[in-house]
Amino acid sequence: MLREHIGRYGTGKDGHVFRAARGGRVRSTEYCDVWEVVRPQALTPSEAASPLAAVPYSLRHAGVSLWINAGVDPVEVARRAGHSIAVLFRFYAKILRGQQDRANQLIDKGLSSDDDG
Repeated sequence: MLREHIGRYGTGKDGHVFRAARGGRVRSTEYCDVWEVVRPQALTPSEAASPLAAVPYSLRHAGVSLWINAGVDPVEVARRAGHSIAVLFRFYAKILRGQQDRANQLIDKGLSSDDDG
């Protein structure tokens, strides 16, 4: 959908994909107002009554969480999210809890790789 949007409308001179009604950057008050209107339309009634995607930031948080859980390098996740590594770990470290088995598997794989070098 994003590629289709860019193909249809292009980007602003500043490279932003979405622009405010009068041009320039979309302010949080603008997209929060729109979010309140469209969220119930996009979700089922039970989802809309839940905290699911209650605020636009929920989507960003879900995206960053997905990247981390998918194993994307934390430096790349931080870069894409516009965070420092310190901020990334401060706010997302809880996502990594309980993944000791996965970490052990990655370490075992690294140790057992054939390196006849």
